[in-house]
Amino acid sequence: MTPARALPALPALPALPALLLLCTCLPAHAALSVVDDSGQTVTLAQPARRIVSLAPHVTELLYAAGGGDRIVGTVSYSDYPPEARDLPRVGDNKALDLERIAALKPDLIVVWRHGNAQKQTDRLRALGMPLFFSEPRRLDSVPENLEKLGTLMGTSTVANRAAADFRQQIDTLRKTYAARPPVTVFYQVWQQPLMTLNGQHLISDMLALCGGRNLFANETPLVPTVSTEAVLAGNPEVMLTAAMGATRSDRPLADFTMWEKWKQVTAVARNNLFTIDGDLVNRAGPRVARGAEEICKDLEIARSRRPR
Repeated sequence: MTPARALPALPALPALPALLLLCTCLPAHAALSVVDDSGQTVTLAQPARRIVSLAPHVTELLYAAGGGDRIVGTVSYSDYPPEARDLPRVGDNKALDLERIAALKPDLIVVWRHGNAQKQTDRLRALGMPLFFSEPRRLDSVPENLEKLGTLMGTSTVANRAAADFRQQIDTLRKTYAARPPVTVFYQVWQQPLMTLNGQHLISDMLALCGGRNLFANETPLVPTVSTEAVLAGNPEVMLTAAMGATRSDRPLADFTMWEKWKQVTAVARNNLFTIDGDLVNRAGPRVARGAEEICKDLEIARSRRPR
């Protein structure tokens, strides 16, 4: 009788914890997903490498979030930081070169929600290009935009650091000025027709940070047209407007000449008529912290001019 042959020993299987460890070491490409300022979820299969920016404030956000080298196209007046001036142009907020945008083969387009023409952004969406809508209406939204763009670009380390720095600047201003005696402010956007901003605008949030009260915060339109009589009746202690910044020269968007005859208005009587660099308040990027600081200083000057 032939003796039974022993079977060869099977190789030992790795323990379950070792298998799990092995699995976690394998490369993974998890989708990147954020919710933009329009409330829509934006999902990318991998970090964006070719980005088109459709607003100057978006360009500033992208650079601050660590993605300046990924911008392949932008719009007119995207001039900050200085290296942004060399980026290819694809139009402006009123007219976009859709063919050129498509030729750039972007894997992400960042859009100014209410600044870019709706029909053109709809056409971009129809082409299947991922869109992220950016329109910070509150100071807290600026660092949130930085963090979300950092997520989509895979540059969260840089973006989160920039967001934390911005929050620290705003927190310092809030602790310094928010509890100061209130100042009523008329923010003049344009002179003819006479236009201002309501309480939903980012600039109104900047005023509140400094202890300012927007005279027309309760108006329904974001940029309402108001009457001279309404401003006179409100008797603002401060009038504030913006200079052109990069869009033209250092000329104000709206000067205060028309108010000089109204000496009964507190802002006129005390010469509390202030002009600020428009790029620091009209672009919802990291530099609005500097703009807020300038507004806070102007309101503090107005407080110092009160009768004792």
